[in-house]
Amino acid sequence: MSDSSHTSQFALLGQRRFAPFFWTQFLGAGNDNLFKFAFTVLVTYQLNLSWLPPKQAGLAIGALFILPFVLFSATSGQLADKYDKARLMRLVKSLEIVIMALAAFGFYTVNVPVLLGCVFLMGLHSTLFGPVKYAYLPQHLDDREITGGNGMVEMGTFVSILLGNLAGGLLVATPIVGPQHVAVACVIVAVLGRLTAQAIPASPSTDPHLAINWNPITETWRNLKLAHGQLAVFRSLLGISWMWFFGAVFLANFPSFAKEVLHGDEHVASLLLMVFSVGIGVGSLLCEVLSRRHVEIGLVPLGAIGMSVFAIDLYFASRGLPPANALGVGQFLSQHAHWRVLADLALLALFAGLYSVPMYALIQMRAQPSHRARIIAANNILNALFMIASSVLAGALLGAGLSIPELFLAVGVANAVVAFYIFLVVPEYLLRFIAFVVSRLVYRFRLSGDHHIPTQGAAVLVCNHVSFVDAVLLMAASPRPIRFLMDHRIFRIPVLGWMFKLAKAIPIAPQKEDPATYEAAFAAARAVLDDDELVCIFPEGGITRDGTLQPFKGGVMKLVENHPDLPVVPMALQNLWGSYFSRVEKGEAMVRPFRRGMFSRVGLVAGAPIPAKDVTPELLRERVGALLGTPDGMTAQPAKA
Repeated sequence: MSDSSHTSQFALLGQRRFAPFFWTQFLGAGNDNLFKFAFTVLVTYQLNLSWLPPKQAGLAIGALFILPFVLFSATSGQLADKYDKARLMRLVKSLEIVIMALAAFGFYTVNVPVLLGCVFLMGLHSTLFGPVKYAYLPQHLDDREITGGNGMVEMGTFVSILLGNLAGGLLVATPIVGPQHVAVACVIVAVLGRLTAQAIPASPSTDPHLAINWNPITETWRNLKLAHGQLAVFRSLLGISWMWFFGAVFLANFPSFAKEVLHGDEHVASLLLMVFSVGIGVGSLLCEVLSRRHVEIGLVPLGAIGMSVFAIDLYFASRGLPPANALGVGQFLSQHAHWRVLADLALLALFAGLYSVPMYALIQMRAQPSHRARIIAANNILNALFMIASSVLAGALLGAGLSIPELFLAVGVANAVVAFYIFLVVPEYLLRFIAFVVSRLVYRFRLSGDHHIPTQGAAVLVCNHVSFVDAVLLMAASPRPIRFLMDHRIFRIPVLGWMFKLAKAIPIAPQKEDPATYEAAFAAARAVLDDDELVCIFPEGGITRDGTLQPFKGGVMKLVENHPDLPVVPMALQNLWGSYFSRVEKGEAMVRPFRRGMFSRVGLVAGAPIPAKDVTPELLRERVGALLGTPDGMTAQPAKA
């Protein structure tokens, strides 16, 4: 656990920098879904329109809502970068009141063309709000709050979607006056959203001199190229868009799945939506707990694995259910086979939350602040395109004869293939996942002083060298990628060598043994620092063979030369001596797998940075020894065997 002062992500709800924004977003998402679902039910069950048959109504409404994301996201991203975000949110919420007033007229007069126009306008409202929403958070939350803040927003959004759907369905079903009740509710929620937006604090422009390009086609292409310029960010955009592709298949088919496969009535369909929404919310909230308040992209592979496992199991859970006639919720829950279906849906959604929140946080953290809203706009464009593709492909597969459970199976398998490809192309996800597993399952890892690890800019991390997994634990501790200077011989070790090659560790050899490799290593490390990234060096020059802190060599001085103000962070790994990966067995490592058992306690302490101009090997050794907590600052802590 981190020692940074922090209570809970829920504490943000008591703070003005977050609470008004959260409730504005919550009410907006709820109103979108209250309006859309009530309108869909109205057209499907209460009206008989030859030009809009019930089977096409949901598709038409969904397409109209998504269309503005494709057409206007690029423009909305520019507006969010150019103008104060709080002011924009208030203008968008004022627009929502106007749209809902027009929708109220449509409901009172049962004017379907007007309501269809309002669907498009509410899509425009959401298109304008999206980039502002995600660009707002990094301006008001610090680096260790961003994951929790995103988790709260994702949880709130899905709970709001659920409540909006439930309220829309209940209100429109009221005999005779249902549409009028929906009209009043939509206007009231819009007004409440405008009131909460009034309390959102100022969020200054990040690019006030930006010249707006009003051509959506050229600006969309420019935004996608801008996002592609930062590959880690662009691939996260693709990862999020895939999640929406994946999720849209399930959300779009819940009514048919409930009716044709589970033999339930419309209330069972609502139950499936509720379980799915709660799962997403719980997964989103878990991100902060599991990430130790960092942007922990190691959760992404975990989320992808869970999404595939439970999507595939949903196929097996829903096969061969006995036929029945429109089961109510009580009858549905009385059959044990249905509980497995609900568990699969809940866990599938939970892992989707674990998958998506770190990606949103990574985009917000690593996108250039001046372009952040436009990057989010590119994300919205890709999301919309992937959702459209999902609808088309799912429709084609069902039309080709696949059953709904078989469709879920196909998507689960496809998710596994896509995830495998992403983790090969972007090994950082896989490496962080390995670090996540090692620091939580192999060891009980405690992190202290993590606020000393810079979240931006170049820095050198200096640490004692106790075991073959030191670098893995440092990866788990850092919110950013680290490039390690490592003994060239470690790359010959099976598995570990492959992993460190993936991590782009820099091989180094003793100067006397291989001067060319020695010089090349420091040249590569200095290039990393010039790119404002983190470099870690183990100044002892090798893994300790007796548990003591060895003399520090002068390589660190060579690394920081000509960088007098570069921060050098001393760090100490505690209690690793005596573990399986240390050289405790007569100088050998990895001899007795369970000599310390599972979940043995280890720790990492980061100390205050030292300016490079003040650094000496002796001073660094003294600081690391002090962090180890040994009396003379000379000896590494012994392990409890």
